[in-house]
Amino acid sequence: MVVKCDMHVHSYYSGQCTTPFVKKFCRESYSDPDQVYSTLRQRGMNLFTLTDHDCIEGSERLRRHPDFFLSEELTCRMPSGTEVHIGVYDFHERQHEQLLRRRNDILSLVMYLTERKLFFSINHVFSSLTGRRELEDFSWFEEYFPVIEIHNSHMLESANGSASELARKWNKIGIGGSDAHAMPSVGAAYTEVPGARNKDDFFAGLRQGMGRVAGDSGSFTRLTRDVLIITAALMREKAWTRLLAPIGLLIPLATALNYFEEAGFNRRWAAKILDHTERPKRVRPATPYSYPIHPGQLAFSQRAASGD
Repeated sequence: MVVKCDMHVHSYYSGQCTTPFVKKFCRESYSDPDQVYSTLRQRGMNLFTLTDHDCIEGSERLRRHPDFFLSEELTCRMPSGTEVHIGVYDFHERQHEQLLRRRNDILSLVMYLTERKLFFSINHVFSSLTGRRELEDFSWFEEYFPVIEIHNSHMLESANGSASELARKWNKIGIGGSDAHAMPSVGAAYTEVPGARNKDDFFAGLRQGMGRVAGDSGSFTRLTRDVLIITAALMREKAWTRLLAPIGLLIPLATALNYFEEAGFNRRWAAKILDHTERPKRVRPATPYSYPIHPGQLAFSQRAASGD
């Protein structure tokens, strides 16, 4: 058996978008959580989660499913002042408030995540989605983060390639997800663990380096389509925004400029980090993030070794 999970997918509960002006009235996503779940199942996933921004409200509607687990994508402030997105997976509801309290104190956050053996990742490392990067940020990524998102269906193939190379270079766990904000992209990229039978096996396999990523990378066509779908949903929800419809003609230009910027961002930082033109300085003594072997993980290891 192979367990497949889209480890980066959004719903209506991801809050307001971050685009200037538009963020006053437009949401990140208008996808219904139940529809996301059913679509993922139709597209071959058999383990499910939502990674809404700093929110688990959408997940509350899906926790009745035994194959669903709680996750979110935290918006965090680095010591350099830059912003990053951190995926946190398979935690308890009571831990959500603790995560929110710590999200702007990165050392406190990673200490909390590590002490509780939570599975967490740094997402879209070679993307300008959250703004600028500083060289110091990569020191934190290297020393404190056990997992890197290496396949995202809205990142350029070159950016996914850079993330994959970085994960190999730093000996990190790699995961993938669609980063879908509109229904057509749900399940477009995902993570799978051969030999796994359930959620515990899935995470045990990932921690042992047995995970694989699959699916599509980003493209102008995909992003433009999804932005148009979000725009249409906005106009259905807020009728007055139909007055802005003529501006929608500029969406293809905006998405083209976005990918031009993304390509340049990836080239600059891949050259600095992967080609050794600049070396990040160590920021603090590294916090260990090794995961203990528990009975479920041991059982999975034994089955995987025997081919069962």
